[in-house]
Amino acid sequence: MPFPMLRTPFVVLTEVVSLLEPKEIVTVSFCSEKVRCLLKSHHQRRKPLEWILYMIYCDCWGRVDIAHPRDRKRKPLLSAKHISEAGHESEHGLIQMNGYKRGVSSNLPVLYFEDRVEGSKMIVDYVTDLFNKDIHGLVMDRNGIWAIEWINSRQENMLNGFELKKNGFELKKNDSNNWYGDAPFNYILGVKCASDYYIFEESASVNFRFDGQLGPGEHLSIDSNGHWVTLDNLMNFDFIQIVVEKSRISVPDLHSFLKHWRSGGSHRLTLLSLTFGTDRNFENFEEELELVETANVVDDRLSEEEMTRMLNGYTIQRNDGVKATIHFDTRYFVLIVWQDTVFQRFL
Repeated sequence: MPFPMLRTPFVVLTEVVSLLEPKEIVTVSFCSEKVRCLLKSHHQRRKPLEWILYMIYCDCWGRVDIAHPRDRKRKPLLSAKHISEAGHESEHGLIQMNGYKRGVSSNLPVLYFEDRVEGSKMIVDYVTDLFNKDIHGLVMDRNGIWAIEWINSRQENMLNGFELKKNGFELKKNDSNNWYGDAPFNYILGVKCASDYYIFEESASVNFRFDGQLGPGEHLSIDSNGHWVTLDNLMNFDFIQIVVEKSRISVPDLHSFLKHWRSGGSHRLTLLSLTFGTDRNFENFEEELELVETANVVDDRLSEEEMTRMLNGYTIQRNDGVKATIHFDTRYFVLIVWQDTVFQRFL
């Protein structure tokens, strides 16, 4: 039996809308222009939603996701695809709309366009207008670099964070939309496109170097190949947590970094995690730095695997009295800074 939404008393309607999940709100909004305006006005009257929005542009298709800031587990809301994909992916008959076709794929509303970029822009405009929210984070591959400037130009608040994914398709050299070589890294690091976190899954070339500053922010993760991160980079990255895979940082570099940290450098840093592509020789490392062996480490910032590695670490103290635990082996180095003065009494 159809629900008479537009004829429902306002108080009752408010309660009904409050029970809808975000994806249900998007789906219902396509019923009619009146319903969309009703849902939009409902969210404009409410206090700002706790949910945060993400734009996804990978493999030349777009999507808008939503997540709760506590866990940031993204849930898809609306997708944009090329019209050529409509024939074999749509589970229901397509509905012709203004400039696009609408269907459903895997229980998710999908809009099909001739132009992938314009389609992705349209769904972002649609969802942000519906929920009265800015885009919080951007997930993209090399083909989505255009979205950085576009998002930051359309909203007052800067992007909180972004993720650069590996491209799932082979890039064509005659495609002007593709960003080749190290261009994405030069652009992203140069314009400082986010305020909170950076996640790199794409790899830079073996010759790539970065000599600028980045931050302040919360999290920097270089998940694919951090060969380009130098000692100067570590000193100039202003983040609370830094994670680098396949680092080329040497043991003498670590000596220099810890001296820099002891003297007050990188004062916001609470976690530095490096894994190495080749073995490192840490012989006499603790003696040279006058490290003190400490008790087992327990910290909710680490996974169980990381906690296991942190057993029997060493304590190092900054000149201002702040302490940290470090642990190292031939293939990794971890520094955890303890800001809790109560906990520091046990180190």
